[in-house]
Formats: sequence, structure tokens, C-alpha cells
Amino acid sequence: MSALWNGFTDHLHGFLFGIYPYLCAGVFFVGSLIRFDRDQYTWRSGSSQMLRARQLRWGSNLFHFSIIFLFFGHFVGLLTPHWAYEWVIDPATKQLLAVVAGGIAGAFCFVGLSLLLHRRLFDLRIRRTSTAIDIAILALLWVQLVLGLITLPFSLGHSDGSVMLALSGWAQSIVTFRVGAADLVRGLAWPYQVHLVLGMTLFLATPFSRLVHIFSAPIWYLFRSWQIVRVRGGATRRTGPVARPTAAE
Repeated sequence: MSALWNGFTDHLHGFLFGIYPYLCAGVFFVGSLIRFDRDQYTWRSGSSQMLRARQLRWGSNLFHFSIIFLFFGHFVGLLTPHWAYEWVIDPATKQLLAVVAGGIAGAFCFVGLSLLLHRRLFDLRIRRTSTAIDIAILALLWVQLVLGLITLPFSLGHSDGSVMLALSGWAQSIVTFRVGAADLVRGLAWPYQVHLVLGMTLFLATPFSRLVHIFSAPIWYLFRSWQIVRVRGGATRRTGPVARPTAAE
């Protein structure tokens, strides 16, 4: 019986960390393209600001600023090869820096996301305008964030940077299609492994949820021309970049 169980867990581990990443990436890219091509009017964040603005303002700002920091922190930290930074910072110091910076951003993100989830669940009007996938995505993000915070003391317990090297080695092996990527995270503590699986699942769910609005972040707004406004008396003044609504709005 133990041999059967060990064989099952080995195959499950190989699937989750060797095959599942490519399945999620394929659905993420292909599904997002199909949705943009066929359902552009559903390509939006579905804001509920008109129903409860104050809590949304605090929750949304805290969540979005911190989640952007966490996303790019994970992106750079996992995909930067060791040789590219070893002459500047050693793995142990980099891991400690990631724990401190990630912990601070994670705390802000936890407060913001908890506010968003609370208003989504306990405000009757917002609950009625929410879909099942809206609530499921917020709940999944909340669980994913909590798991990320749980990994912090585990990382402090491995101050030599070995965990960071294992995680970055796995991520770089996945994106470069190297064989044996799953073996690099074998034996890591369960919070790391569940955190990785839920993170990949978020990419899998993106084309079917409001998460697709991350592709439509209005970064272009920062680079548009200033709007010239003429007032009485012939004077002119600049009021800021012109924003044009998109089809998704």
C-alpha cells in the first residue's frame, strides 16, 4: 500500500510541477486571445464603485499598488539567473531582502484584499451584482496571499538562500523547457508547493474571470498629449492627458 501511495504522490508531483505549468500557460495565452477576439465587451474589471466607494477606494489602492510590487518582485526574483546578480548580492542576502520587502507589501496587500473581499461578501447590493467567479477569484487571491505570508517564517528558517535558489531554478527550468524541473522543488515545505500550485491556477483562471483587465491597464494614459483648454479672455491652460474610452469601457 505504501508503495502505491508513494508512486501516486510521485506522479502527482511530476504533473503539478512539470506539466501543469505548461497547461496553465497555454490556457492563459490562448484563452485570453480568444476572449479578447470574441467577447471584448466582457473585458473589464466590473467595478462596483457606485455601490460603496469609500471602502473600495482604500481596499483597491492598497491591493493594486502592493500586488503590482509583489508580482514584479516574484517575476524578477524567480526569473533572474543566479550568475546575473551573484557579483552584487549573495543568495542569503537576496532571500532576506525578499522576505522583508515581500512581508511589508504582503501586509498592505492583505489589508486591501480583505477589505475588497469583505465588501463583496457582506454588502448585499454588491453581492447581488457579483458572479460566482468574482467571489471565487477574490477568495483564491486571499488564500494565495495568506500562503505567501505563511512561507515567510519558513524562509527565515533557511537563511542560506537555498529555498530561493530552488524556487528560481524551478521557474527558470520551466520557462526554458528543461527536463527535471519538478525535482528541483521536491521536498520543499508544503506552503511553498501549495503557493506555487495556486499561483499557476490563477493564470489558468484569468481568461474566464475579470482578471483579464490586467492587460488593459491604462499605462498609455501617462504618455498622451496634454489637453489644451481655452477659457474666457483668450487664456489657455493645460489640464492633463486626454483619456479616450475603449470598447471595453
